Amino acid sequence: MRYYEDLTEGETHESGTRSVTERELVDFARQYDPQYFHSDPEAARGSSFGGIIASGIFTMAIWRQLDHQVAHDIAWICGVAWDDVRFPVAVRPGDTLKARARCLSKRPSAKDPRRGVVTYQYVLENQRGETVFSCRSTNLIERRGAGA
Repeated sequence: MRYYEDLTEGETHESGTRSVTERELVDFARQYDPQYFHSDPEAARGSSFGGIIASGIFTMAIWRQLDHQVAHDIAWICGVAWDDVRFPVAVRPGDTLKARARCLSKRPSAKDPRRGVVTYQYVLENQRGETVFSCRSTNLIERRGAGA
């Protein structure tokens, strides 16, 4: 496990890639975000997007799946805030995505010496290097030997 003490401000980690299909975008949208431009390929052609785009919720789920590749060994307690959440470019069927995490800052918790507070900048990019999702996240991380 990587604990608070093991994390370094400025360190960056990047995931592998994952392609998304129209079928999974539509299936997800029909269950969780049934707006027509997410869930109905025919109707989406007439939208301002000109076709199916991924729901923001789907986009965040893919980011989380990819981020887990590089952060699965961190002694997470929980996330406590997301700031500056952005979706500047839509995810479309056939896009290939990768996640990047950069440690922006860290400090010991003022409330609990067993915890550290770590802020990350998260970015999800498509195959053209365009950002499709980004946010700044504040997280609680276990300190070495402290337990949760």
